[in-house]
Amino acid sequence: MRIGDYLIQNWRMKIAARWIPPGSRVLDIGCHQGELFYWLGEAISSSVGFDPLYAKKSNSIKHQFFAEYFQSGLTFANQSFDVVTILATIEHIHEKSMIAQEAARLLHSGGRVIVTAPSPLVDKILDILLFLHIIDGMSLEDHHGFLPAELPAIFIPTGFSLRIIQKFQFGLNNLYVFERT
Repeated sequence: MRIGDYLIQNWRMKIAARWIPPGSRVLDIGCHQGELFYWLGEAISSSVGFDPLYAKKSNSIKHQFFAEYFQSGLTFANQSFDVVTILATIEHIHEKSMIAQEAARLLHSGGRVIVTAPSPLVDKILDILLFLHIIDGMSLEDHHGFLPAELPAIFIPTGFSLRIIQKFQFGLNNLYVFERT
């Protein structure tokens, strides 16, 4: 990752962190190398991260990582988590409804799903930034033309209410916070 990637990632984590209650048990789908967990530090009680690109292969009492894709039927008990984060990842996932269903199972009532997703214009901007070697980009070919406005139709039918929609990064990124009802 280049400096541009880190700056964008840190901005995204800062926006998402506002919605993570202190002491939360957090599940991060698309955790990369666990940057969100380390950035949150003592603000969370424990974390589990899934990412097929995870390479550190280190777990601790507080942080558990899986170098694989998130899937349904995991062995975590119902209502195991307070927050599910999906930062700059949902656009890469084909089975978005499976993510919503599993998040509904894993979150307690009042638990949150925090999603960031780029606006469609971002793909064109990323092509330019890649060409200029400002970013490396990660799995950009997987965006699948995803429209963030589709998120409520994915999460609301599985038992979530929409808490907030917010644009950030000059309108090029979107934050969605859903709450388990």
